[in-house]
Formats: sequence, structure tokens, C-alpha cells
Amino acid sequence: MTNSNYPEGKTTVAAEVLLTIARLTTLAVPGVSRLCPPPSGNMKRLLKQGYAHEGVVIDVIDDIVHLDLYVVLKNNINVREVSRNIQVEVTRAILEMVGMQVGHVNIHIEDIDYPEDTEA
Repeated sequence: MTNSNYPEGKTTVAAEVLLTIARLTTLAVPGVSRLCPPPSGNMKRLLKQGYAHEGVVIDVIDDIVHLDLYVVLKNNINVREVSRNIQVEVTRAILEMVGMQVGHVNIHIEDIDYPEDTEA
């Protein structure tokens, strides 16, 4: 099958699609409790670069996706291992689902969720 069998045109991926892929993939990684907004001091700088929603900031430069993820992790996990798993899984998901290259995935650990002590 040659390329001449396909109609001409282009595909545009909305920033919200990339945000959703990154958010859902991050939340599916074992050890991730939730996403959280970036610290307010960083928000102005980050919004000048790209798109932000629910703890995910994305910047697309020359069709290469750059991400900053702000996460809260569960307790009793290896922070470095979970962070690396997030990077690998988000990169894989964007590459496989959208076909875009990923430049970097920065993980910002904002907090650790500890269970509340019910014995009071």
C-alpha cells in the first residue's frame, strides 16, 4: 500500500488531549496518590510556556512534548522508582497514542499522603 492511497490532510492534536493522556497515565502508576496544582509562584512562568491543568503542565516546541507533573505520592513507596515509572509510562503513552516525541518529563513531588490515624 502506498501513500497515494491515503487522502491528503493533516491531523491536529489539541493540548487537552496531551494533558488528559499525561494525567490519566500518571494516575495509573502504582504509588501515585493524586496530582496537585503547581506552587503559585511557578504558575505564571509555566503558563507562559504552555498549557496547564490539574497538575500537568505541557509545552510543545517543534512537535516535541515537554512535561512538568506535580504529584502527591502514597506513603511507603520508593520515590525514585515511582518517579522513574511515571516518566517511562507518560513518555510511552504519548509516543504510542499520539506519535509525538517527548523531550523531558519533570516530576515534582509536592507531598506524600499518609493515612489518617483513626485511633484518637
